[in-house]
This record gives sequence, C-alpha cells and structure tokens, in this order.
Amino acid sequence: MRKKNVVLENVPVTAYAAEGKALARVDGKVIFIEGGVVPGDVVDVKLGKNKKDWAEGKAIRIHSLSPDRTEPFCQHFGLCGGCKWQMLPYEKQLAYKQQQVEDHLRRIGHLELPSMPPILGAKETRRYRNKLEFTFSNKAYLTDEEIRAAGEEWPRRNALGFHIPKLFDKVLDIQTCHLQEEPANLIKNTVRAWAEERGLSFYDIRQQEGWLRNLVLRICTTGEVMANLVIHHEDKAEREALLDHLLEKVPAITTLLYTINPKKNDSIFDLEPRVYYGKGYVEEKLEDFTFKIGPKSFFQTNTYQGEALYRITREFAGLTGTETVYDLYCGTGSIGIFVSRQAGKVVGIELISEAIDDARENAEANGVKNATFFAGDVIDICDDAFFAAHGAPDVIITDPPRAGMHEKLTAKLLEVAAPRIVYVSCNPATQARDLALLSEKYSVEKVQAVDMFPHTHHIENVALLKRRY
Repeated sequence: MRKKNVVLENVPVTAYAAEGKALARVDGKVIFIEGGVVPGDVVDVKLGKNKKDWAEGKAIRIHSLSPDRTEPFCQHFGLCGGCKWQMLPYEKQLAYKQQQVEDHLRRIGHLELPSMPPILGAKETRRYRNKLEFTFSNKAYLTDEEIRAAGEEWPRRNALGFHIPKLFDKVLDIQTCHLQEEPANLIKNTVRAWAEERGLSFYDIRQQEGWLRNLVLRICTTGEVMANLVIHHEDKAEREALLDHLLEKVPAITTLLYTINPKKNDSIFDLEPRVYYGKGYVEEKLEDFTFKIGPKSFFQTNTYQGEALYRITREFAGLTGTETVYDLYCGTGSIGIFVSRQAGKVVGIELISEAIDDARENAEANGVKNATFFAGDVIDICDDAFFAAHGAPDVIITDPPRAGMHEKLTAKLLEVAAPRIVYVSCNPATQARDLALLSEKYSVEKVQAVDMFPHTHHIENVALLKRRY
C-alpha cells in the first residue's frame, strides 16, 4: 500500500478536506484526492505521496458520478485552476465550507465552540470580484488534444489569462471569465487583439524577456473602472498607441495606468504606477462610506460580501460609542472607518505605507475624526510604549493575512488582555491555531462564517473572543 504510483480502483469519495481536496478512506487509510471530484463520485486514484496512515493522489478516472453534481458554467473549468467547485450546487458548497470551519476550530484549535449559525452565503455567485490580474505569456497552455491536433507544427501561442496551477511558465488564454463584471472581458480581449495585430511581445518568464507582463483590473460597484497595464520596459510609442486604442474602444475606463516592471517577479508593491488617464484611483462604497482604492491598495475583493463581513465584525465588537478600538492589519482603513461611528477612538496599523496614506485620506473624505493610522509591522509597533501613548484597547480587531498572526503578537495580545477581540480570518486553519494560543485567557463567544468566494474552497470566518475574568 505504501509503494509509489499505486492506482486505487473504484474508490468512493465521501467528503471534502482542507484546501478543497476530496476525501476517501481505503482500508482505514485516509486518501486526499485532487482532480475535480465530488463526494459521491466513484473514482480511480493514482497516488503520489503515500504514507502509513494517509496518502495523496489524483483522480484519473471517474466510474460513476455523484448525484450532487451540476454542470459547470465556464468553458475554462478544470484548466485555469480557479472556481474549482463549479460542479457543485451552491448550497452544497456552503455546507462543505461550514463543515470546514467547524472541523478546523475543533480539531486544530481544540476549542469549545458556541452554536454556530449557518454560513452567510453570497447573493451574487458570479461576477463578484472587483479585482482581477491577468498574465501575458508567450507560452500558452495547450491541452493534449490541441497538441495532437497541431502535430509537428506545434505553434508557440501567446496567452493573456491565468497561470496553470503548478506550471509557473504556462498561462491559459482566457476568452471569457465569469468572475468580474464587464467591461473586464472587453478590456482584456481588446488589449490582446491589439497586441497580436501589432506583433507586440508577450513576456517569457523563463527567459525574462518580452514587453507585455500583466493587466490588473478593478471594477467597482460605483461604476468606476481602473486598468493598470504592466510592461517590462518603456516603449513610449507602442505604449501610447495601445493605451489610446484601449480608451477609444472601452470608454467606460475611468482610470488608466501603466507600470514598468523590469524585475524577475510580478509584484508591483515596490514600483510606481504612472497615471495615463483619469485621477489615478477608483472609489468604492461600503454602506455610505466611500473608499479610495489606488493601484497598490488592498481592499476586500468581493464588495458586497465585504460589506456583510464588516457588519458582522461591527456587531461582534459590541461598541457603545466610548471604546478604544485597535484595528490590526488595517489595510486602507476600511474596517476601522466602518466601525468608527460606534467607537470612541480607532487606532489602525498596517505594514504597507501606501495603504496607510489611503486610510488617512479615506478617513478625511468620510469625515472620520476619531481614527488615526500608523505604518509599520504590527509586531514592532504594538509594544508597551505604543499602547501607553494611544490608550489601552477595549476592543481589538485583527484581520491578518493567510499565515495568521505572529506568535509574538498573540503573546502581546495576551499580555494586553483587551476585554474583546474580534478575529477576522481568511484561513480558518491558522485562525484555529491562533485562537488556541489565545484560549489561555479568552473564550470563543460567537463564530460566523462568510462566503466571500463562491465556487472556490476559500472561506472567511469571524470569531468573537471575550476575556475570562
């Protein structure tokens, strides 16, 4: 059973595990399965990792389909790596996500949990993302059928789309993506068609050469549209010709930028986007708050569900108008500003200085006078002197990245011992780990899962912790 390249036949898939992998048991051994299978399917599985008590593998044949399956709506399903749960009815997706949160909190955190209300599902399950990033590549991913059809004349095709999982230099050419409102597809396809017609070079990540690198789009519920074209080096004539053509064909664009990135990686956080047209940013609304979003700003990717997430966070904070609230990992200040009317004072902390600049502007634009924001690493800033200078927190709201909070920060939070902590997480596994550490002084009073990303296994969860006296 522990040999490599073992194929298990006629395996009944019974459940989902972490990271969207399906789950089966064979002779008491747990099998984690990739390959777009659904609980209820019966499949053959080729094992990769094969340990004593568990194994990982990929479904290579489906003998019978689960009655829970539904027809995927995207032509790129199964290739691009996104929206992996399209073959599941949405209500089933929500049930598995709810179970994932409970399993992580109980099995990793070993926590005593209150009764959990049902997960808050999304009203819009398509075109819900306000931000997408597409990649240019001169190595389009081709299926086996496309390769066989090409024969010896296998062409090197350009692509503008998404990276194929585990193939860093292959990009799937995306014609229609259902994740973002129009004019997202119109912008993407207009740029691709112009580049192909003019013979512009798509980037080769292996050779580190080529001109067109990325296209980043932000489309807001306010109707404002931002496009940022990332290029490897300056070519003023071609750049202006392309951007002018784009503005002519897509007049809905309100802000158009370009960024020159000669580096080996695609990150633009250490680069300076340049405004070609418009004000250089877009504005989005949460309730009646308006937020400025620049090309490097972090903002909740699903505006509608982000608003719901923040309402839950505000409710859990239990504010009466007098409390000092610390907003850790505050980004552009959206949570802190969202709760500011119910708080006495808000103190926000964020690593990215540009985000703090936006937070301060957002506070001023919304008439928020009781919020201050500081740039720096939360671990470094949140020391005794900082708390002494800005007041002991009555409520701490923390919304860390997927890796969760640093152990030093959890230790500091235990030392500070604020009466309430509201922990907003995009990764229930690391949240469970952190809550277990905080359980030394805190009990979990409320938990609410929120689905921000339909058709994926990703899930947000909000937990209210109260200090035990």
